Amino acid sequence: MAPTLYDEKPQPGDLIEIFRGSYQHWAVYVGDGFVVHLAPPSEVPGAGVNSMMSVLAEKAIVKKEELWDVVGTNQWKINNALDNEYEPRPVHLIVREACALVNANLPYCVFRGNCEHFANELRYGKAESRQVRKAGEVVMVAGVAAAVGLGVFALVGALFGGSKKENKNTE
Repeated sequence: MAPTLYDEKPQPGDLIEIFRGSYQHWAVYVGDGFVVHLAPPSEVPGAGVNSMMSVLAEKAIVKKEELWDVVGTNQWKINNALDNEYEPRPVHLIVREACALVNANLPYCVFRGNCEHFANELRYGKAESRQVRKAGEVVMVAGVAAAVGLGVFALVGALFGGSKKENKNTE
């Protein structure tokens, strides 16, 4: 079960990962129960399948909202996992820059500029999205598997498909 405010209290600058079913929404905790997050038009708690429409959005708004309003009934956790890879920026800069962006309309691209990119850029100065990277790896593995499958099919066809033709010619 993901932690809640009753179990583990986020600190300013922490990244909050919210589990929306088929994807995760990300926010930056700025203190006093509030988060700042990049929200495409369809990003609302419990949006379910409708939230997938965010893939088509070209713009998103930076919002400052209460953590519980953003989480809704979804599970969430504090996720500063990239701390092992990157040095977090000073907390006062993370919070100041996050709050300065509130109400800004920013370009949105699920592959290059989503809410996880936004949150990681604020905390680490690096716009990364592990869920996009993971999705890309899945697509790449599926593509390699398909290519290998086609290659095996072509090889089998070459080895065994030509023999019938040769047999017809010899009869």
